[in-house]
Amino acid sequence: MQVLLSSQQLSDMVDQLAGQLHKSHRDMNDVVFVGIQQGGVVLGNEIVSAIQKINPGQKVPYGQLDITFYRDDIRKEILAPDTMNLPFAIENKTVVLIDDVLFTGRTIKAALDVLLDYGRPAKVELCVLVDRKEHRQFPIQADYVGVTLKTNRTDKVKLVNKEVVLITS
Repeated sequence: MQVLLSSQQLSDMVDQLAGQLHKSHRDMNDVVFVGIQQGGVVLGNEIVSAIQKINPGQKVPYGQLDITFYRDDIRKEILAPDTMNLPFAIENKTVVLIDDVLFTGRTIKAALDVLLDYGRPAKVELCVLVDRKEHRQFPIQADYVGVTLKTNRTDKVKLVNKEVVLITS
């Protein structure tokens, strides 16, 4: 396992992403933030906390999205669902999806499918910590990116214990 981002670098990147999101969405009345289980929820918790520190008087609507039953690449396993918590309407809102790693785009495609079952957002934006751009299978790109990394297709990039690590196979 190789550490790609230390906990301090990760913290700095979270603050940077939170600053960009706050700058783009000063009025939180028409925006909601949604972390994708599991790594996106961990990252989303940190980003939302950082946005609240930037503007302590403003409530930041935040929920968690479970895509377990919407995935198209895991069909043979029986999976236990994660927590799903969207305590607000997404209809006509800007939804900022948050995930830790953007790889093939399949997770984001599944997240979009889930969202559409809950309503019709005015707009969906994507915020990711790590973009593994060269391996995309769907025409999906992030609006907010912490870092773009070149990796081998068989590598795994994960958020582990407040660090981003590379696991080579």
